[in-house]
Amino acid sequence: MAARHNQRTHAILSASASFRWLNCTPSAKLNAEIPDVTTEYAREGTCAHELAEFKVNQLLGIRMDNPTENLDYYDQEMEDCTDSYAQYISEVISKYSDPIVMVEQHLDFSRYVPDGFGTGDCIIVADDVLTVIDFKYGKGVAVEAEHNPQMMLYALGALEMFSILYDINEIQMVIFQPRIENISEFSMPVSDLMNWAENELKPKAELDAKGEGEFCAGEHCRFCKVKAACRKRAEYNLAIAKYDFAPPDMLQDSEIAMILERADSLTAWAADVKEYALSEALKGRKWNGYKVVEGRSNRKYTDEKAVASAVKAAGKDPYSEPKILGITEMTKLLGGKKKFDELLSKYVCKPQGKPTLVSESDKRKEWSSAENDFQED
Repeated sequence: MAARHNQRTHAILSASASFRWLNCTPSAKLNAEIPDVTTEYAREGTCAHELAEFKVNQLLGIRMDNPTENLDYYDQEMEDCTDSYAQYISEVISKYSDPIVMVEQHLDFSRYVPDGFGTGDCIIVADDVLTVIDFKYGKGVAVEAEHNPQMMLYALGALEMFSILYDINEIQMVIFQPRIENISEFSMPVSDLMNWAENELKPKAELDAKGEGEFCAGEHCRFCKVKAACRKRAEYNLAIAKYDFAPPDMLQDSEIAMILERADSLTAWAADVKEYALSEALKGRKWNGYKVVEGRSNRKYTDEKAVASAVKAAGKDPYSEPKILGITEMTKLLGGKKKFDELLSKYVCKPQGKPTLVSESDKRKEWSSAENDFQED
């Protein structure tokens, strides 16, 4: 029986991270040294994959326990999305007379990538066509199948399994991303895939394994664990700093185009640096000219039913359909802060603000992690 999705090991040169390590070969070893952090989005995606696997196996007549009751995340959207995924696979299978279908198949592409392996969501072999289908539950960015290195690596692994038995000439790759209605398909001859594997993939993977090559910044930095402190990424984004004080009408069209191209990347990079600096500061690291303070927070009700009862007893209607009035509006309704505090102060609290990194000139008291840990206990 295949390992559960959340129990599977991942290769250092994984297929899912190949867009990054093919473009920036030294990043592979650096990322391998940093522990993975599982996000809520990743856990949700894992649950969706568990359910999708069950439904495709059910389609194929393979007995498998329904995982629904044990999923940490499950809703009608996940049910509908996995239904549409299984239906899509059914439609692909129906095109062929006697296809071989493999679900959540371990794929070994170590002939080209040191210790390279991954898991293909669905592999279909029929006639002279090998189809690789990848189910993606994310809805942030549409992923394209055209020359997608993750899919090409999976195809190489599948070819290792089937090329001796079948005369495969064509690779069909599919990204199925139901939450944003993206089904991306791309076909390529096996000869093109093998040419890429020998002349581009293999040499770069060898550099990756040694931690050698040149750092390179670009779109592939998005999921890199060291992106916040990477010097090459800083150089890439700071390249537009020389235009800081130039009026737009003094810039060449090509310069404006370059700034537009990198504007989103620059914003994301600055946010990553701020997040990294804050996390390090909370561990005790000092940044010259900066300190950590408690962020701002808003008061909130601790017991809305008690608030409603107290306001009704004072002869007022506490509701603004369909919810209870907020604190500002409730204060106005009751005629001011004095009456509000008299009636409702015991039902209001001000949560502790999240830590934030600010200039030392900020008037707020410096954050004490020991003090705040004590308060939280």
